[in-house]
Amino acid sequence: MIDHEATPAPAFPWAGLLALATAGFLTILTEALPAGLLPQISADLGVSQGMAGQLVTLYAIGSLVAAIPLMAATRSWRRRTLLLLAIGGFLVVNLITALSSSYTLTLVARFGAGVFAGLVWALLASHAGRMVPRAMQGKAIAVAMVGTPLALSIGIPGGTLLGDLVGWRTAFAIMSALSVLLMVWIRYQLPDFAGRTAGERTRMTAVLMLPGLRSVLAVTLLFVLAHNILYTYIAPWLTSVRSVQRVDVVLLVFGAAALLGIWGVGLLVDRWLRALVLASMAAFGISALVLALLGQVPSAVLPAVTLWGLAFGGTATLFQTASARTAGASGDIAQSMIVTVWNLGIAGGGLAGAFLLQTWGAQTFAWTVLALMAAALAIVAKARQHGFQ
Repeated sequence: MIDHEATPAPAFPWAGLLALATAGFLTILTEALPAGLLPQISADLGVSQGMAGQLVTLYAIGSLVAAIPLMAATRSWRRRTLLLLAIGGFLVVNLITALSSSYTLTLVARFGAGVFAGLVWALLASHAGRMVPRAMQGKAIAVAMVGTPLALSIGIPGGTLLGDLVGWRTAFAIMSALSVLLMVWIRYQLPDFAGRTAGERTRMTAVLMLPGLRSVLAVTLLFVLAHNILYTYIAPWLTSVRSVQRVDVVLLVFGAAALLGIWGVGLLVDRWLRALVLASMAAFGISALVLALLGQVPSAVLPAVTLWGLAFGGTATLFQTASARTAGASGDIAQSMIVTVWNLGIAGGGLAGAFLLQTWGAQTFAWTVLALMAAALAIVAKARQHGFQ
């Protein structure tokens, strides 16, 4: 009998995947940093905190309107080149944000940042999936998405603290400098892939009509909408319930829990996708119920925020994995749709949160989140055959 030598398993591409994770880190940090600095930004630009919150909204609108058309227009482009252009765009718009004294110009810059973010998010999961064999795709996507909880657990609280010490403008200038370093890392550590040829492309409408994809998109929208109503206006909510907890501490606890959540999802997503989605929706709903009933109790806030962070941490991986499985070869288009509804949720959360804050007060946030999670759970429960199998 001939003893054949076993073929060695391919090395896991940690360096390239961590470069993608850093791109996600920069994207989330650029998106959410104003949430921790609303009082400072509003005072500096001479607008209300509700108007300052629209810096998050305009960012989301940029991604919302740009992700699908830009991905469609650039499907033939080399993937690494496109990612480098997007990171270079962050360099420019964050620098404009740091230097601008005009609220209008700052909004324009934030819209531009959202456009580039739409490209980044549409590229991350599909690029990560192409770097590894199919059996390792869930793990690769989880690693590429780890920048999200790291930004929430370390970046945003750190950026909030830095903004308090040296000013919010300096925080945005530092992010521009980080963009330069990231571009060098991507250029030399990330493998490049060709775009799709005309014959390989599928019509957008045909992808949208795939069984289960609309359920995945709807649940993504509801979850992100709920999350951003509470997260964007966490500072006013803490004030409304007279909480003794500091904003930076709450954001740190949330981010640390989100990091643990994405780690757990990365281990289990390939086998327990549906169960993890159901658990995440339920956990966020329970957290909202605790905050609604016991938000004024100091000992209840941080445990509820921890549960919220655990629920949120792995959702990007869950929704992108679900869309990839549902769309198959049209995964890149499905990812751009996920980006679009994700940012629709961010924009809607910013607008809905501002409306609730001005009309009925921040105490309504948690009850709104609970209602949205009930709707999301109902959709997941029905999407047993397709979408969340």
